[in-house]
Amino acid sequence: MSTVEHDPHAQRFSLEADGELAVLDYTLTGEVMTITHTGVPEAIGGRGLAAQLTRAALAQARQRRWKVIAACSYAAAYLEKHPEENPR
Repeated sequence: MSTVEHDPHAQRFSLEADGELAVLDYTLTGEVMTITHTGVPEAIGGRGLAAQLTRAALAQARQRRWKVIAACSYAAAYLEKHPEENPR
């Protein structure tokens, strides 16, 4: 598995695989993290990278005690499948 990097200034989680970059973008307003976009290039798709990025973002939200809004369809589907990971 690749290592997820977090750039709080860019409000982005990312990881690289085979020279391609997968990302999860968010906005932070007060103590509310809104996940706005999850993108995995087709060349590295199907490896669970979007889930890995989402888990990292949710872990950060839990640690910081942020509420999470999943505006991204992938993140919304992930939280529907894994409600126990929602930091609420």
